[in-house]
Amino acid sequence: MEIILKQDIPNLGHADDIVVVKDGYARNYLIPKGYAISATPSAKKVLAENIKQRAHKEAKIKGDAESVAKQLEGIKLIIGAKTSSTGKIFGSVNTIQIAEALAEKGLEIDRKNITIKDDHIKEVGNYTAEVKLHRDVKVTIDFEVIAE
Repeated sequence: MEIILKQDIPNLGHADDIVVVKDGYARNYLIPKGYAISATPSAKKVLAENIKQRAHKEAKIKGDAESVAKQLEGIKLIIGAKTSSTGKIFGSVNTIQIAEALAEKGLEIDRKNITIKDDHIKEVGNYTAEVKLHRDVKVTIDFEVIAE
């Protein structure tokens, strides 16, 4: 079944994408929850008109995301964490701490747009994270976890 997504859905697509999914997934989950609508010919025409009107705004948003990406490229973050004598961290480093470290540098990034490459950071060392600023603009930043 062809549907038009109303919002971004992980591992499926972005808002205003036309995707093909199984009938049950569309009828029982996506459409009732308001995440998608059926891709009828009239809905496709409305979507095409909306996309055409939104193209200029998207270009500006993407340009802003690219300028923030240029600021992020050279940044190396240092995150302090309480550790044991062997270098193990009490707890773990998460996206909230990375977002706070970026805020200290003057860059307000939502923590939901940050993905840590390693699943759980439990030791002192160097790691990388990916920041998604726009659907086409992603930046990899390096950060170091040190003992406080």
